[in-house]
Amino acid sequence: MDGVGILVLIVLLVLFAVAVMAKTIRIVPQARAGIVERFGKYKATLPAGLNVVVPFVDKVRYMIDLREQVVSFPPQPVITEDNLVVSIDTVIYFQVTDPISATYEIANYIQAVEQLTMTTLRNIVGGMDLEETLTSRDAINSRLRGVLDEATGKWGIRVNRVELKGIDPPPSIKDSMEKQMRADREKRAVILTAEGQRQAAILTAEGSKQSAILNAEGARESQILRAQADRESQILRAQGEGQAIQTVFQAIHDGRPDQSLLAYQYLQMMPKIAEGDANKVWIVPSEIGKALEGLGSTMNSMRGIPDDVDGPAKRVDMGSTVPDVATIEADNRRALADTHSAVEEAIAAAQESERGTRSPAAGDVPPTTDGGAGSTPPQ
Repeated sequence: MDGVGILVLIVLLVLFAVAVMAKTIRIVPQARAGIVERFGKYKATLPAGLNVVVPFVDKVRYMIDLREQVVSFPPQPVITEDNLVVSIDTVIYFQVTDPISATYEIANYIQAVEQLTMTTLRNIVGGMDLEETLTSRDAINSRLRGVLDEATGKWGIRVNRVELKGIDPPPSIKDSMEKQMRADREKRAVILTAEGQRQAAILTAEGSKQSAILNAEGARESQILRAQADRESQILRAQGEGQAIQTVFQAIHDGRPDQSLLAYQYLQMMPKIAEGDANKVWIVPSEIGKALEGLGSTMNSMRGIPDDVDGPAKRVDMGSTVPDVATIEADNRRALADTHSAVEEAIAAAQESERGTRSPAAGDVPPTTDGGAGSTPPQ
């Protein structure tokens, strides 16, 4: 054999050795399990990592994924108890716990889970009406998971969770549901509006009530304070008038006026009489002295006013200048009554004396305020 033949033989031997090693050493990824068959019969399950098998005798037939898997199934028509067709799509969360059973107990466990899910879902929803189906997702999920977990246990599969992705009723039912939902919302809106108006009316009425009460209390307090102020003002005014009357009365007793004082007072009052708006013309008698003399003779007989006085009389003791309010009011009333009686008696006596003793003098012209022709203005 020449050198070329030897080289080819060496190469073939190397290739055979590589092929044998490839068939002997098998690497299984993490969370996977390899099912090994020997001459078509189950031999062993390879764990994750490096494994050695008999080449050309043992064969890794299946590689099973041990992780939790999620499978979404397309929508399936389901008839409810009230004969309405709804479309329901589901999502299944499952995990292979026994690779041997998942390989040899069922041909295709994903398809088996899908069909089992659809049949179980039809059984569960068939006993519910549409409204119960739409509002009982948790109950449907729990019942469906229990049935699937029990049925898939012998397949080496554990169903962890089942979820209903959507429940779609027919378009006509959707339209009716939307109308009903709209009506319910409008009803709630009307109720809430009425409740708001009711609360607003109640609050407004309570506010008006409180305002009226406060206004009434304020008016009452104002009237009370005004009445108290009027009472105190009247009391102070009465006290002032009483003191003024006492002062004037005391001054009259102290001064002891005579007829000359009365004549002087008459002269002082004449300009004030002429100041009236209706007094356009004032006539002054030519014999003013005789008029004053006649006025003095008229007042001669007035009680309590002498013709001549010797001098100031002894001062009358008036008592305390700040008496009690009740005492002041009583004294004021008595003083006013006495003054009115004295004035009335003096006027009556003067009139009586004038009628009996005095006759009008010839040529005397009484003063007048009638604004006639030929009158002269006051001096």
